[in-house]
Amino acid sequence: MRATVLNDPALAKHAGRFAWLSINTEDSHNAAFVEHLGVEAYPTFLVLDGANGNVALRWAGSLTKPEFERLLDDGERAVKGSGGARTGAASGKSAADAALARADRLGADKKMDEAAAAYTETLQNAPAAWAGRGRAVNSLLAALQKTGKLEDCAAVARREAPALERGPAFAAAGATGLGCALEAPESAAWRAGALKDLEPLVVESLALDNVLADDRSSAYGTLVDLRDSRGDEAGRKEMAGRWLTFLESQAAAAKSVEARAAFDSHRVAAALALGDPGRAVPALLASEKDLPDDYNPPARLAILYRELGRFDEALTESQRALDLAYGARKLRIFDARADIYAKKGDKAAAKRTLEDALAYADTLPKSQQPQGLIASLRKKAAAIPS
Repeated sequence: MRATVLNDPALAKHAGRFAWLSINTEDSHNAAFVEHLGVEAYPTFLVLDGANGNVALRWAGSLTKPEFERLLDDGERAVKGSGGARTGAASGKSAADAALARADRLGADKKMDEAAAAYTETLQNAPAAWAGRGRAVNSLLAALQKTGKLEDCAAVARREAPALERGPAFAAAGATGLGCALEAPESAAWRAGALKDLEPLVVESLALDNVLADDRSSAYGTLVDLRDSRGDEAGRKEMAGRWLTFLESQAAAAKSVEARAAFDSHRVAAALALGDPGRAVPALLASEKDLPDDYNPPARLAILYRELGRFDEALTESQRALDLAYGARKLRIFDARADIYAKKGDKAAAKRTLEDALAYADTLPKSQQPQGLIASLRKKAAAIPS
């Protein structure tokens, strides 16, 4: 987003409406603010009420420039109706926009069940051609997925996505719905029908040039997971190969080092899914050279070298990443480093690395301690005999 959307000069005209703020959530100095915001996914965009600092609108995920501008408009309406900056309740705006603002405020407060009900009501009462329908659909899907209502999530996607204009909202709705269906137990009676209906929509989205490349990449990843869930190894590898070829073409067309490196994590995932980790190594070496202060390239190289059985090189890159990283992300580097030692056959070093990770986790502010990951690290450490 920062390298491909937020740097668009056309967004400068909105500067007078908002005080723009970018927060490094891994910096311990920002711990109290991060805890107040309750950020759980990246990227997350928040519109705050300047009168009280509370979140009026919360959006997790990427956005095109037009979608981002629409989000700014929706955020302004949510603030005006939040009880902070009192300028009237969406005067002159449509009833659907006002209803969306109410639902957004519930989502911002993480009242997800209430938000889902409000988004549902908004969609039921809104005109079919309402400009906010796509965003409302995807906000509803996110709320349903967040609360574990997977069947409802897939049902909404099956009902709403086909009628959406072929663009970012359509692509996101299909991918989220398919993701919800994949998350459901294989025994769920509705799952097979949802997968059958939603898969073609996600495949269709791959060819949409007006959808961000990283969103199309995520769609490829979901389709790889779908084939993997079916035990279709040939289909999985075929889709992974298409995925990696797509990423390579997008990276080649990138207009900056940062924009090119934004594809690195996707390239690693695609190369691993293809069973050819070496194919992503040159790209990561280039990013490591061009971005010497960034821990991500060496951390990802460590994973590739681990899968290639080049354990000493993997440990060297892992240590380089640890030296550069800080905050909660460092825990994942420790975790990957422990896996390198385990694959190398050095269980004692793997256990020590996990114990070091847990000790480091204790030094982090509470708001920056990822409890799920910490529990996983603790379980892995306990499973290795002393």
